[in-house]
Amino acid sequence: MKLLILLSLLAAGAAPAARAQTPTSTRMAAAPTQVQTANGMLEGQTTTTGIRAFKGVPFAAPPVGERRWKAPQPVANWTNVRPAKEFGPRAMQLPLFGDMNFRSNGVSEDCLYLNVWTPAKSGQEKLPVLVYFYGGGFVAGDGSEPRYDGESMARRGIVAVTVNYRLGVFGFLAHPELTQESPDHASGNYGFLDQSAALRWVQQNIAAFGGDPRQVTIAGESAGSMSVSAQMISPLSKTLFARAIGESGSMLNTGFGPIPLSQGEQAGVAFASSLGASSLAALRALPAQQLLEATGKPGTPRFAPTLDGYFFPKLPVATFAAGEQARVPLLVGWNSQEMSHQFLLGNEKPTVASYTQAVQKLYGERAAEILKLYPAANDAQAEQSATALAGDRFIAYSTWKWADMHAQTSGQPVYRYLYARPRPAMTPEMGNATAGLAGGVVKQAPSAPKAPPATGAVHSAEIEYALGNLGTNKVYAWTPEDYKVSQTMQSYFANFIKTGNPNGKGLPTWPALGKGSGAQVLRLDVQTKAEPDQTRPRYLLLDQQVGK
Repeated sequence: MKLLILLSLLAAGAAPAARAQTPTSTRMAAAPTQVQTANGMLEGQTTTTGIRAFKGVPFAAPPVGERRWKAPQPVANWTNVRPAKEFGPRAMQLPLFGDMNFRSNGVSEDCLYLNVWTPAKSGQEKLPVLVYFYGGGFVAGDGSEPRYDGESMARRGIVAVTVNYRLGVFGFLAHPELTQESPDHASGNYGFLDQSAALRWVQQNIAAFGGDPRQVTIAGESAGSMSVSAQMISPLSKTLFARAIGESGSMLNTGFGPIPLSQGEQAGVAFASSLGASSLAALRALPAQQLLEATGKPGTPRFAPTLDGYFFPKLPVATFAAGEQARVPLLVGWNSQEMSHQFLLGNEKPTVASYTQAVQKLYGERAAEILKLYPAANDAQAEQSATALAGDRFIAYSTWKWADMHAQTSGQPVYRYLYARPRPAMTPEMGNATAGLAGGVVKQAPSAPKAPPATGAVHSAEIEYALGNLGTNKVYAWTPEDYKVSQTMQSYFANFIKTGNPNGKGLPTWPALGKGSGAQVLRLDVQTKAEPDQTRPRYLLLDQQVGK
């Protein structure tokens, strides 16, 4: 199935600055914030809640110069104590999503840094570890975004890590000369290779921060969730973690790829030619900013992951069908309004006629089957079904495919959720702003009519709830009910990170995903409860459309 709006993979929730963190200033407090890693000594800082934070920690050499478009290389050792009190630069990216908020200091090719928050007082505690990959359509995002801040999870006894990885042309360009020079005869997928290198760094170093390398959970939202599924697939990574969490997105049967390596190489040659670069050497000689700006020109294609035979030995769905993915417990789900009806209908008003016409155009002779499962008896139902079908085509179906196949072939429990809590109203300070296409915020002219509020949970809305970071987002007027939902969701996540099972005292029972029509899904809302899965027939029908 073709996804026509790749940019909507953004995890675009506005997140203004997080709570200020108070650096230690006395000699007595300095010693506990020093940690010896394999590459040298780091000095972080202690937050006001007693969590030790280490920011801007290098996990690979800067991918600049001749290292541009190469697999991440080892970090050079250092001898002095290295400060780890500020976030490293974020990966090269255009300001595509104005509602993303960063605490990093600018963009740079030199971006391969991670951040650690730990409640441990020593390296002997062996606490569970969370490694989180940001979303942003593989073209934007950063580990410094406040919504991903690890302090709240650390207060629950978890060592939390956020990871930077290369994006866009820097993360996913393929080219015949890159394939030729690679010892693995592969090109593209550098962003995924960065994530894999970060996981190897965690295995080597996290014990020094009080973490247990045998209890690592990888997690992410949107492009970050797709990344989790990719790491589960790759032989380079699938032994480096014990559990996985995916929020809205997977690499199974998605229009994002991976595409054949030859196709990626052709796209890379076409891009280089558009810049007058007739060789890889000429392409590497171009300034990073020039490359970045070229990707923003109209008509420039997105740089997709490649089926390179190295990171991806075969198509993701084939790996899962064979049971060759990481066989780990999986917690996975999506939101109740992942996409708006405009994704399907454009500027057409949602009516029975416009919706039926759109379905007929998309599905031809099978339109009647779609209309049976996404019905339109009246205009209100047409709008509801258009919204549901748009969300399924955008990201819910591919996430379902991941959960369904893992439940069938892994022998491990799969816990599936539907996140259904709509965000509350925005604060008065936001004026006439409206929620964007995929969860972001769009500033409107004062005279513009205010858009109606979303009826469900939009794409990316759950992040602050899941990670306990509602307080970092000043856009919305959070209510006691929102904090209740966050407490519930974060508790499930924390339990899963610690044990591989989200259930715990005081929480509604969340059954593992059963087979077929008897499956139950946890509906996360003010009244959280497990419900029978009513959507399976929809996804089985969409499954038949793949490749058609």
